[in-house]
Amino acid sequence: MDLIKPEFGLLIWQTIIFLMIIFVLGKYAWKPILSGLKDREDSIASALGEAEKARSEMQKLTSDNQKLLDEARSEREKILKAAQKTADELREEAKAKATTEVNKMLDDARKVIESEKQTAITAIKEQVAILSVEVAGKILRRELDNKDRQQLLAADIIRELKLN
Repeated sequence: MDLIKPEFGLLIWQTIIFLMIIFVLGKYAWKPILSGLKDREDSIASALGEAEKARSEMQKLTSDNQKLLDEARSEREKILKAAQKTADELREEAKAKATTEVNKMLDDARKVIESEKQTAITAIKEQVAILSVEVAGKILRRELDNKDRQQLLAADIIRELKLN
């Protein structure tokens, strides 16, 4: 039972040793431990602040990127609309030019056809005139082979001249 009831001298020595350990720990251990904990707390707080700052900066960058993407999409749409408009204008211009050229070609073809028609009509008239002269010549030769007929024809021509 002696262990359960310590003696008074032992209690004093244990108290003195305990106070010395507390003093030594307070002087040499607690300050560095507390300053280490304070430094650790400060570094954690600083890291949390930096993380918050980085997060807000990431949100800002994300918003800036989204804005740039929206502007790029808008610019792309403008460029596509301008390209479509230019393509439509070129198509219309080409269509108008083709129509003009086709109309010109048709007019030229009509002129050529009309010219060829007139040439053909003139050639036909010349042929008819030549054939008419040949036919008339043949008829006159037959008619004029006979002397009586020649005199009768001359008399008819003179009578017609006198009437005119």
